Amino acid sequence: MSSAHEDVLAANAAFYAAFAERNVKAMAQLWSDHAPIACIHPGWHALDGRDAVMASWRGILQGPGSPDIVCTDVTVHVCGDAAFVLCTEQLSGGMLVATNMFVREDDGWKLVHHHAGPVADDDDDERPPSTELH
Repeated sequence: MSSAHEDVLAANAAFYAAFAERNVKAMAQLWSDHAPIACIHPGWHALDGRDAVMASWRGILQGPGSPDIVCTDVTVHVCGDAAFVLCTEQLSGGMLVATNMFVREDDGWKLVHHHAGPVADDDDDERPPSTELH
């Protein structure tokens, strides 16, 4: 595994640690100050821009219903100075699938996008139809 992969894994782990510890300051430090950022929480409309994204995290992390969360099934893809992580979020109420996108900045890998949503049960035989581009 390359150093970049390990660094992205560490940044992703720091994101979930800040989430689990409900640490607003650490969460804010993990997101890019330079690149455009966006976030889609399960069931929410897309949030675009640092002010909206950070306001959402303050509300989630400081709220009484902030969920306990564990990140599993992590896969990292590095593409130069950008990377994305695919993972599963284990919550007390169920499971979500998530994508976390990062960019390399002077002080390390920073989040630019987080998107989490529900995943079908493993028992569910229905799969979305494949699409082919012609």
